[in-house]
Amino acid sequence: MSEMIVVGKIAGVFGVQGWCKVFSHTSPRKNILQYSPWYLKRHGEWQPIKVLKGRLQGKTIVAQLENVMDRNAAEALRETVIAIKPEQLPKLAHDEYYWSDLIGLDVATVNGVSLGKVTEMMETGANDVLIVKGDKERLIPFLQKDVVTDVDIKAGTLTVDWDPEF
Repeated sequence: MSEMIVVGKIAGVFGVQGWCKVFSHTSPRKNILQYSPWYLKRHGEWQPIKVLKGRLQGKTIVAQLENVMDRNAAEALRETVIAIKPEQLPKLAHDEYYWSDLIGLDVATVNGVSLGKVTEMMETGANDVLIVKGDKERLIPFLQKDVVTDVDIKAGTLTVDWDPEF
């Protein structure tokens, strides 16, 4: 099975009819409901499960999953990771990337100085930030053309116009 993309987790139960509370990593949060099946990591393996219904419930997302018929079955899924396959994601325009595409890329300056790897991404409101770990941790704004000059997913590289001392 291709590499899975984690999009959330089962955070708890909702009611007595098997509905689950869901913590979503998607933006906006309710977009997690657009994907079906979800893949739940159970007993070390990814298992597909169909999303029957879902909605916003206040500030929470709740979902009814196939074959999860009561509170006990939903409770058994608590803290289970939710993922999707990469092919379930909508196609992006040129020069647009999913965070999952950027994590793991080798980062170097335009002068060829290696800064490390993108280990995670952070949303700040103004712009997304690359967290790059190498000889030290660096927070580099993901500003295409100004800071990020090249992204080559196939080669696994990201080039930045960034002072390596910063």
